[in-house]
Amino acid sequence: MHGIKNFSRTDRPSGFAGFPAGFGGATPDSVMDWLKAEGFASVINLRVANEEGVDLEASRAAAAAAGLKYVHLPFDVKNLDPQLYDKFLAAVGDEANRPVYIHCASATRVGALWMIARVLHDDWIVDRAREEAGAIADKPAEAVAFATHFIAARRERVVRD
Repeated sequence: MHGIKNFSRTDRPSGFAGFPAGFGGATPDSVMDWLKAEGFASVINLRVANEEGVDLEASRAAAAAAGLKYVHLPFDVKNLDPQLYDKFLAAVGDEANRPVYIHCASATRVGALWMIARVLHDDWIVDRAREEAGAIADKPAEAVAFATHFIAARRERVVRD
């Protein structure tokens, strides 16, 4: 869709995002005006600054020029920020950011975070969230594996505490 790798959207309301949301992989700066025209208020970028093809300042500037808020939440699977999920919920939950367009390189990290939020925040059953994550992610098995592990670890931590 307009140069966005693996673009999709959902109109399914959720407890934390009771509005349509868009998802994608690599997103060129040239589509920021189109995203704004499609009704998005913000762009949440999950890519790490040193990934190939990433220019955070150019993306931030293009989003601002289009009238979009820009949120960078680097999602590095090998060096995971322990607060990433909570920061993600805060960004998606901020009414000023709604509706959101969320992207990474392939939408796999997007699908993983979305699945985690559906299960832990919206109380969806895992199978239902897995199906939605599979439709979002370019690599659904990777997204689901990461999300399933994260969900189990988070639930275990809650039980221990």
